[in-house]
Amino acid sequence: MDDQNGMGIEFETFTWKIENFSRQNTKNLRSKAFRIRGYKWRICLYPLMKNVDHFSLYLMVADSLPPYGWNRNTYFKLALINQLDDNKSIVKETHQKFNGGYRSWGSFFMNLNDFYDSKQGYLVNNTCTIEAHVCVSDLSTLQANNYLNKIIPSNETQLGDQVARNSKSTQQEDDKQTETSYESDTLSSSATCESSQTEEEVQGSDLTLKDLLDLESLGKEEASFVPLLEEACIWHPSLIRSQRKSSRWFKLWAFSSLGQVLHLLKTNKVKDMDENACNHLQGLWEELVKHSGFQLSWLEPYVQSALGIKAHLEKITEMNKLKNSVVDLEIKMKKLREELAAAEVEFEAIRKALAEAKKGFIEIDLNADLGYAMF
Repeated sequence: MDDQNGMGIEFETFTWKIENFSRQNTKNLRSKAFRIRGYKWRICLYPLMKNVDHFSLYLMVADSLPPYGWNRNTYFKLALINQLDDNKSIVKETHQKFNGGYRSWGSFFMNLNDFYDSKQGYLVNNTCTIEAHVCVSDLSTLQANNYLNKIIPSNETQLGDQVARNSKSTQQEDDKQTETSYESDTLSSSATCESSQTEEEVQGSDLTLKDLLDLESLGKEEASFVPLLEEACIWHPSLIRSQRKSSRWFKLWAFSSLGQVLHLLKTNKVKDMDENACNHLQGLWEELVKHSGFQLSWLEPYVQSALGIKAHLEKITEMNKLKNSVVDLEIKMKKLREELAAAEVEFEAIRKALAEAKKGFIEIDLNADLGYAMF
């Protein structure tokens, strides 16, 4: 167990070592079920999703549970271990609530080309190691967010503010049969979906951005948004599902608009959020929320935080002016003190000279007549 930052948050760890990786069915690879705090979990690995060259990891509820009427409030971290340099291990962490509609959450970790390069240290001797650190807690979402805000990312590739990946598919295999069918903690790709799901929903959950948009035809600006959009879609497949039946041009507009917002938040500095930048973001956001059809509650806090920076910058400007005034006055006062000190020295010297000159001196009336004597 790990006690994080003295906050009383304890994680239990499951380590998944995948040997003979190249021989595995990596299109849909899952660990054996493991139990933490009385709940069953699995790690899912999707390095070869349809038309996606990303290495992604997800934490999945492995219990046989109904499609509704339950939830599981969870802190967790997923780690791809670097076997050559532990400091380069990639760790993604978040706080999420699992339920019948959100049985698995996860994230993009790295490009497959980098993963397969043994010099990078993630796949060495055809073996990789993955860890899940899980804590099931009853703390409120607010407390969870406050806690996560204090966590320092363990790798620069992490996203500052992370959000969760929603997957509609559920697993109903018999845990006992599944666990005995794997070697080195690996599973085959067999899985079934909730009986309440339609075939269309299952197919929709496998769609990617490349399935919806002709990425080759995008302009230079729109193409620069693609990595951000792909990351967002991995975390939030609902973005893909909401646009499956939209027209080509509407899809292009919706994702381009979302890309503009993500790009602005990703690339702008706090100091850049002046009145023009805030007005631009406000316009983009209002149009996106009103017309796109996306579920964007995960993004709204970041947008509102960015929009609130204008008032903060104005306060900073006011404070900086006051600070500059204080500095200017301190300099002026120092100069005046130096002049006063010099004047006091000069005054004392002249006073002494005056006192010396007065010795033996007889004052006369300067207005008196000079005159002369006749006798």
